[in-house]
Amino acid sequence: MACVKEAANVMHEAELRPYIEACQLGERRAQRFIFERYYRLMFGVCLRYMSDPDSVQDIVQEGFLKVFNNIEGYTFKGSFEGWMRRIMVNTAIDAIRRRNAAGWVLGDEGSFEPVDEDGGWEMEEEEDATFTVHDVLDAMEHLTPMYRTVFNLYVFDNLGHQEISDRLGISVGTSKSNLAKARRNLRDLLLTRKGKDHHVQ
Repeated sequence: MACVKEAANVMHEAELRPYIEACQLGERRAQRFIFERYYRLMFGVCLRYMSDPDSVQDIVQEGFLKVFNNIEGYTFKGSFEGWMRRIMVNTAIDAIRRRNAAGWVLGDEGSFEPVDEDGGWEMEEEEDATFTVHDVLDAMEHLTPMYRTVFNLYVFDNLGHQEISDRLGISVGTSKSNLAKARRNLRDLLLTRKGKDHHVQ
């Protein structure tokens, strides 16, 4: 089964290669193909960082401009989708930093609280088992921008606290604290919703 899946992924990349090479030559039809094929997926990636659809649309469009302006540097080593994701995430982070420079506070809210090595808590086993990824993504929309950004970078984009610190211009301690508080707020939101759903039933 693993071999079949790997072969399918290779074929997928092979199918894309002519379009990527055409994009590297600046062909507009190939750019449109890539844009239309990946727009919704990249919109979903950026939506994890900002909940406002208009802002997300601006980020995605800016991200695709960067994709096409830098596509000559793509060497077909590794996933093309993964390469694009990194550009989209970096574009979202740039947008967040611009807001921060305009007075939108990214740093920690409140005083620093001691956290574990990863900067978080663990749900009780019986609590965690009832929540889906969709539940978590839906609850994330209610996090403050600072908490959601750190949570996304750590949990979904697999960055360490030092990398998050470097990208966002915050301390490692603030990154850990924001992650812990984001997880705590998510837990409270999920448990509150669970209680409401149980009450309705």
